[in-house]
Amino acid sequence: MSTTLPVRVIARRVEAQDIVSLDLAPLADAPLPAWTAGAHIDVQLPGGLVRQYSLCNRPGDAGFYRIAVLRDPASRGGSQAVHDQLLEGTTLAISPPRNHFPLTENAPFHLLLAGGIGITPLWAMAQSLSQAGQPFALHFCTRSRKRTPFVDALAASPYAHRVQHHVDDGPDHQKLDIAATLQQVPAGTHLYVCGPQGFIEAVLQAGRDAGWPEERLHREYFAATPATTGSDGTFELELASNGRVIPVKPDQTALAALLAAGVEVPMSCEQGVCGTCLTGVRAGTPDHRDHYLTDDERTANDQFLPCCSRSLSPRLVLAL
Repeated sequence: MSTTLPVRVIARRVEAQDIVSLDLAPLADAPLPAWTAGAHIDVQLPGGLVRQYSLCNRPGDAGFYRIAVLRDPASRGGSQAVHDQLLEGTTLAISPPRNHFPLTENAPFHLLLAGGIGITPLWAMAQSLSQAGQPFALHFCTRSRKRTPFVDALAASPYAHRVQHHVDDGPDHQKLDIAATLQQVPAGTHLYVCGPQGFIEAVLQAGRDAGWPEERLHREYFAATPATTGSDGTFELELASNGRVIPVKPDQTALAALLAAGVEVPMSCEQGVCGTCLTGVRAGTPDHRDHYLTDDERTANDQFLPCCSRSLSPRLVLAL
């Protein structure tokens, strides 16, 4: 992280089974940078790991940032470090907030669909929309009641009547019918979805099937399905600044090849989710494998994420 903010964990709560929330306050007297609903921060974890977590408290709270983290049994070390090592009083470094998942201004209605820990950015959105007096509905899907965080806070909120819970182990009548939900909202509604990849894809496909344009379908992924690289071939990266050519092996990412060659590229998630390593493309055709760029941005072929994407052409000329 190029710019860091020193913070301390001032509160730690168990919000549900395998989910903890952390309140992070600045070490200095100066307030933390302002942020908007949908924003996330990079968190420098013990052992050198950097992970992204959405802010879930009310935008405008300058005194602290709140994140909530699910202990993932398939963790690459991030969620395990949060749960086991970030106790009250722990100091750490974070980045200023960045927002790749903002609310759309002037939308007639906002439909928020959360799956599991995907509630975090959408809870911030609900708080922001409620404060601004804008109409919205929040549907919160979880595996079971004991795995549902923030139940009491949502029930006590002034917008509780706008929140519906759906649990997988409950009766059928309360489970989320995505297609029916999309039919019940006003024309021009903007949809925001966050959660497991399968949940996100199901929601987006339902929106497309219902004729919703892509500009009204907003999503944020927390992690990507590991990419299959068995059929990948070799390609080359050319640096536009000096003409240097760097080969990328079949079992190597473009980012790994650049770093091994001594080329500095900002990086974080290494899964094509956060956008930190986004790099301009001057020539060639990327093989986009990320979950960050929009379809229009991919079609333009003027940028790609080297942490996961490759090349359809023998060489990519990069704006490096």
